[in-house]
Amino acid sequence: MDATFWAMIGLFLFFALLVWVKVPGKMGAALDDRAEGIRKELDEARRLREEAQALLAEYQRKHREAEEEAENIVAEARREAEMLTKQTEDALNELVERRTALAESKIAMAEGQAMDEVKAMAADVAISAASAILSKKVSGKVADKLISDSIEDVATRMN
Repeated sequence: MDATFWAMIGLFLFFALLVWVKVPGKMGAALDDRAEGIRKELDEARRLREEAQALLAEYQRKHREAEEEAENIVAEARREAEMLTKQTEDALNELVERRTALAESKIAMAEGQAMDEVKAMAADVAISAASAILSKKVSGKVADKLISDSIEDVATRMN
């Protein structure tokens, strides 16, 4: 019996000891546990990926909704600005029209007053002229009576 034979017998005994201690079963169980851990990690990774995709879809939906809402807000602001601009223009035009009418009314009133003053001045001049002419041509009580009658006549016509 040589050393190779004893080495082979030692090897067989070693393998028998390993089988008797159930090392292959423990190795298989360890590999199965590791495979199960990897499977769980893969399942968790799939679940996380699905959640991430759902969150991404939700974010994209909310982003679209926010953009639409922002566009609606901008459109509404434009409409309100146009409406306010139109109202302001209308109010300004109305104010200008009222002020123009008021100015025209004041001008007409001033023209009327000026005409009244010119008429009064003309009447005064006419009275003075008539008085001077009559005082030279008519004497005494007849002149005074004629002047006072003329003054009363002019005064009644003025009113």
